[in-house]
Amino acid sequence: MMRHGRWGPGPGRGGPGFGRDRHHGGRRGGRLFDYGELRLLILAMIAEEPRHGYELIKAIEERFGGSYSPSPGVIYPTLAWLDDMGYAAIQTEDGNRKLYAITAEGEAFLAANRAAVDDLLARVGESGSEPPPTSVLRAMHNLKMAVRLRLTSGPVDKATAERIAAALDAAAQAVEKS
Repeated sequence: MMRHGRWGPGPGRGGPGFGRDRHHGGRRGGRLFDYGELRLLILAMIAEEPRHGYELIKAIEERFGGSYSPSPGVIYPTLAWLDDMGYAAIQTEDGNRKLYAITAEGEAFLAANRAAVDDLLARVGESGSEPPPTSVLRAMHNLKMAVRLRLTSGPVDKATAERIAAALDAAAQAVEKS
């Protein structure tokens, strides 16, 4: 079994590779998670109860009120990594369905990093929090799709890009005021 000493890339980060980069003022590049944080979230969630990969995808989506859903291409390699590290164990169900459960080593790791876990859970919200109304989720998805379609339908000149940015900024301001 492969073992690594750290989850993170190096010094200057909170805890052993977790947390916000103190030198860059928060998550870099607008990413939702800093390096290693999704691993920590998944480990904390399987500590709550053993879960299948699909259940983790849906539970994370629920915590984000439908605004973020990790892809299987992110979840399953992360689960395999947790297994390789000895933090999670795979139990096979129904022939080939894999159920992931935390190990004693994973529990110890979570306990040693309790502050990072608590900060992360506070940031992403606890499960069971009320998701946004369906109408808001629908509108968010419509806006995302409209922007994506417009930006990928062909070249966008500077004036068009500025109009799109202004419309998005105006929408953000309207939401903040409501």
